[in-house]
Parts: sequence; structure tokens; C-alpha cells
Amino acid sequence: MAAGIGLLGLLLRQPLIVSFIAVGLLAGPSVLDVVRSDAEIELLSNLGIAVLLFLVGIKLDVKLIRSLGRIALLTGLGQVLFTSVFGYLIGLALGLGQVTSLYVAVALTFSSTIIIVKLLSDKREIDSLHGQIALGFLIVQDLVVVLAMIVLSAIGIGAAEEGGHGSGRLPLVLFSGLAMVAFVVLFVRYLANPLTARLARAPELLVLFAIAMAAMFAAAGELVGLGKEVGGLLAGVSLASSPYRETIAARLAPLRDFLLLFFFISLGSTLDLSLLGAHIGGAVVFSVFVLVGNPLIVLAIMGAMGYRKRTGFLAGLTVAQISEFSLIFVAMGVSLGHLGEETLGLVTMVGLVTIAASTYMITYSHQLYALFEPALRLFERWRDRREPPDPEVRGKGGYKVIIFGLGRFGTAIGLRLQKRGFRVLGVDFNPLAIRRWREAGLNARFGDATDAEFIEELPLDQAEWMVATVPSLPTGLSHEDTRTTLIQLARAAGFRGRIAIASHQPPETEELRGAGADLVLEPFHDAADRAVELLCGAAAEERTDIPTIATEDKQAP
Repeated sequence: MAAGIGLLGLLLRQPLIVSFIAVGLLAGPSVLDVVRSDAEIELLSNLGIAVLLFLVGIKLDVKLIRSLGRIALLTGLGQVLFTSVFGYLIGLALGLGQVTSLYVAVALTFSSTIIIVKLLSDKREIDSLHGQIALGFLIVQDLVVVLAMIVLSAIGIGAAEEGGHGSGRLPLVLFSGLAMVAFVVLFVRYLANPLTARLARAPELLVLFAIAMAAMFAAAGELVGLGKEVGGLLAGVSLASSPYRETIAARLAPLRDFLLLFFFISLGSTLDLSLLGAHIGGAVVFSVFVLVGNPLIVLAIMGAMGYRKRTGFLAGLTVAQISEFSLIFVAMGVSLGHLGEETLGLVTMVGLVTIAASTYMITYSHQLYALFEPALRLFERWRDRREPPDPEVRGKGGYKVIIFGLGRFGTAIGLRLQKRGFRVLGVDFNPLAIRRWREAGLNARFGDATDAEFIEELPLDQAEWMVATVPSLPTGLSHEDTRTTLIQLARAAGFRGRIAIASHQPPETEELRGAGADLVLEPFHDAADRAVELLCGAAAEERTDIPTIATEDKQAP
């Protein structure tokens, strides 16, 4: 079912997440009712969550975490406070009781870290500035949720198994969290590199060890109350310093995608569609509040802290949905007798609407930004920005080549041009890539190739070449090609130099030329042509070096 409906969704250019949730709904009790192996599906779902967060953690940069800690903390706390207070007031205005309004308000503060990380990973934006900030405040939000659950259990609104003694859990959770972090620090300092070096002699064993780490930390996090998401993330961080982290990530990516299928099926199969009709009006109001209000508060907080409206908008879209945990939380209230079944139906409908809508919002985030950009200016501070131009870029200028995309190909081009005496400026939306370029002695700026304002701020006057090595987006994720958008924005900003674009697929070459590229670089074909030249040159040299053999009538080579 997942393969068939997923293929249909792909043909209709729909995100796979929507297709997989639809599979869960069809297989669940409300439609076909074919789900029987609940325990096995839940196990595979939990493993998928652990591996997903493990792969995020293994790519986290410690310096980046330090630099983004403040914005993540303030944005996460601000969004939770805003959503809970105004959600509670909306509930009262809709005629819900105080306890029901409190439950619904708390449920609306949960955003799905799993879905957001999956979407950002598919769009290759998990390493971008807005992706890293979003991940930071989602983790902060998860921790706040854990503390909120402990407080609620202490005052008699939490889990029944606590028996009214939930207050004793807070020191335990805090101590356990510190203990896990301390273990990670010691593991990174003394064991990570030598252990992975030994395991790497058998690649299968290295992958098995990585999965075991993810599962073990996720289980430990769940056991002590931190949650499997935080546990899986810490497992990845413990191996982030390993030189084999890229190998581990590449081998685990297909397993992650397979296991996450069960998470979405589990999510869809637990939804009872018969409960959806009780509060349609209230569900619409709460859905609009989550879809619009949550992104706006994140945008406002980040704008007040000096971030560009584009960064705030893209990060804000990640909180435009409620989590699968929201349903569990409300179901717990029903089981305790604090809520009626109709409240579960209300939150279920809000979950369906916001998860589906936010999936499209994140998938087509750049198009949405272009649509709403004129109305977002009030959310941006023009002074004291956190993303200012580099003083050297703003003052001196004089760059002959501007390179977008600072991966291996772009970096190789930049280093070779610098050796030949060209002043090169690099541009990327990955802060870690920017730092690596600067460590190599090259000038770089953080920025997005599809941001018209950013392109206009670049020192284009003396630039002779603009080079884009950014890859094309995966098929079906977006109608936008970053490279063609860059060509259009560069010409609109008055760039009069020549533009070179990298193409990794033969059909793209003519399209890029038609879009205005002066030169299309084809890394694989160009490398093959150069390799043939070197081989032919070496063969010719060998032929000229062979000594001649004298005969009576002629000399034979």
C-alpha cells in the first residue's frame, strides 16, 4: 500500500509524508482496519525516530551549537509561551472548560521534530542557518514539554502512573540528562575515535554499532523522561567527531527512510476518523492559529534579535503544525477522565489539518516567501543585524569571481582560482561550509542564492564571473530550480559579467543554457575529458621515450 500510494503521490507531485499518513489512515480502524501487528509497527517506528535524530546529531557542529544556543532558547521558549497562553484564551472563547482549554493549549505547543527534520533533510536544508535554528528550538521545545508534563503530573493533571507524586521526577530527569551529556563528553574525548577506527575495519560492524548506539540512547532518553528524540540526538553527537561519520550517515540513510515509513503508518493508523465531526468550527480556528500564529511569533522573535526576515520566515514555518505527541497527551487526559472523547476528536482534526498543510508550506517555502515578502518588512531590523555583510565585502569589494555552493567542487574551484591570483568570494547557506572556507583563507558570506535582496547586496560591479555549483533540487520536491532563479536575480540586480552553472544531468544542460547561462560546467564529463587528455599525453610521451633499434636498411621504433 505504501509503495503504491507513494508512487501515486509522486506522480501527482505530492510530498511522500502526506502519502504515508494517508496509507496509515486507510490501513487503520476507520477504513480497512488491516493493522494487526501494533507492537512490531511501534518498534520499527521508534527505531526510525532514533536513527533519524542520530543522523541529525552526527552532523552537528559544536561551535555552531554554541553560536545558535541563545536564539534557539529564546525562540523555543517564546513560541511555547505564546501558543499556550493564546491557545488557552481561544479555548475559553470557544466555550471549552478551563481544564479542557488547558489541555488543548498545551497540546498545541508541541511541534513534530520528526516530521520537520525529515522534510528539511529531503530539501537539503537541515544544514542551512534556518534549519539549524529550527532544530535548536524544536529540541528546546521538546525539553520544555518534558518539564511541563512533570509539573502537570505533580498537580494532578499528568500521567496516572505517577500517582500524584510527579514532583519527584524533576530532579531525576535533570540528573539523568546531565549524566547522559557527561557520558557523551567522556565518550567523545576518550573512546569515539579509537573505537570507530577499530570498527571501521569491518564496515558492517561499524553500521551495526551506530544503530545500537542510536537505539540505546533513545531507549535511555525515553526511560529517564527526556524522550527518544533527545536520546537519539545525543547518540549522534557522540560520534560527530569521528572521521567515519560521513560513511555512517551514508549507509544509514536508506534504513532511516524505510523505518520512518512505519512511524507515519503508525501515526495514521491511530487516528479515529469517527471522532472528527464534533468540533469542526473549533478545529478550524485552532488550525488557523497554529498555521499562522506560530510562524508569526517565531518570525517576530528572530526579527527582534536581528535576523533577516527570510531566515525568520523559513524557520517559522517549521512550527506550523502540532505533534503526534499532542494526540497522546490528549488521549491520556481522556483516560484519566479529565476530557471527553470529543476533545480528542478536536485535537485529532487539528493534527491532520496542520501536519498536512505545514508539509506543503515547508516543501514550497521559497515560493511562499516570494509571495509574502513585501508584507514581511516590519519583522526585520535594518540595524544591528545578526547576518550583516562582511566588512571586507562591503568596503573593498573587487572580487573577480563569486562562487555559490561551497561543497567539494566549489571549494576546489575557489582554491585553484585563488592560486592564479583571482580574488574569490564564496557564498553558501550552510554556516559550517562558510567557516571551513574562511579557515582555508578564502572570503565567504552566508546567504541564499534565491534571496533577491541578498543578491543585490553582493559586490557585483567588478565581478567578471558568477559560478554556481549548487545541486538541483530532488525531483518532485519543488518547481523551483535554484540555479535558474540565481541567473534571473543576478541579471535583475545588474550583473553584467558571465555566469557559469554546474550541471549533473545531461537534460539540464540545454535548459540552463536556455535560461541564460554563458557556460555550463559538467563535472563528470569535464573530468573524463581531462583524464583522457592526460592519458593520451602520457601515452605519447612513452612512445617518444622508447629507444630505437638499428637494422641494415631502416630503424624500427
